[in-house]
Amino acid sequence: MTIHHTDQTHHRTVEVDGCTTFYREAGPPHAPTVVLLHGYPTSSFMFRDLIPVLARHCHVIAPDHVGFGLTDAPGVDEFDYTFDALADHTSALLTHLGIDSYAIYVQDYGAPIGWRLALQDPSPVWAIVSQNGNAYEEGFVPTFWQSVWDYTDSPGPDTEQALRPALGVEAIRWQYTHGVRDPSVVSPDTWIHDAALVGRPGNDLVQLALFRDYITNVRLYPAFQDHLRSSGVPVLAVWGRNDEIFAPAGAEAFAKDAHEPEIHLLDGGHFLLETDLGQVADLMIDFLGRKSPR
Repeated sequence: MTIHHTDQTHHRTVEVDGCTTFYREAGPPHAPTVVLLHGYPTSSFMFRDLIPVLARHCHVIAPDHVGFGLTDAPGVDEFDYTFDALADHTSALLTHLGIDSYAIYVQDYGAPIGWRLALQDPSPVWAIVSQNGNAYEEGFVPTFWQSVWDYTDSPGPDTEQALRPALGVEAIRWQYTHGVRDPSVVSPDTWIHDAALVGRPGNDLVQLALFRDYITNVRLYPAFQDHLRSSGVPVLAVWGRNDEIFAPAGAEAFAKDAHEPEIHLLDGGHFLLETDLGQVADLMIDFLGRKSPR
């Protein structure tokens, strides 16, 4: 196999608002840009295999959010861990890098961050790819989310204790392997890597703060749905249909507001790239190639 220079992933850090921010970059700098926004409990590590494939066609930027991956994780007394703050930090990073036109790929937590970017300034965002990233209340699996809503409604020792197992390695392993046809194809590196970083001292309070703030994303949905209708921004929803966090109804709901969305339900789980990278990449490359402004 020939490895082209533009396929290579560069691992970079930059200071953004006093925070050392890690991101991965690949592809020709003058090609159309796609920004990859990761979910919980992972980081840009989830895109490690997707990036070199996309880089043959696009300029790719994949940051680690504050509190995740290799980006700084200041304590809750030093940083306001809300989705508004994570989106503001991402916006500041893109401005620092001179990225003024881009598509977004969002997954899990990456979705509410991406929706905020699009609402704050719609003009740079020329396409949206959502991979198990909700923009509708449809698709929330009640058995997974009830403990989050209980903690939101009544934060305290009892409701917190019900959520704490979600921070552990077994719950993180479940996120990677549930709904997967053959769990043996999912590398243990994924959940071991994520659990080690989530388990850093003080990071439990970071994640609990974001759990409490998640309800703000749901409240944002109507504004984002209005944006889908008014902007006509192209949408590709590619979903692991066996996800027990965000069910297929979350993908299908885009048909209510997006202009001719392209919706694909694949036989996978929450972290679809671990099992169906080739199919997701093919769908993305075709979609972004047709929708690119250049």
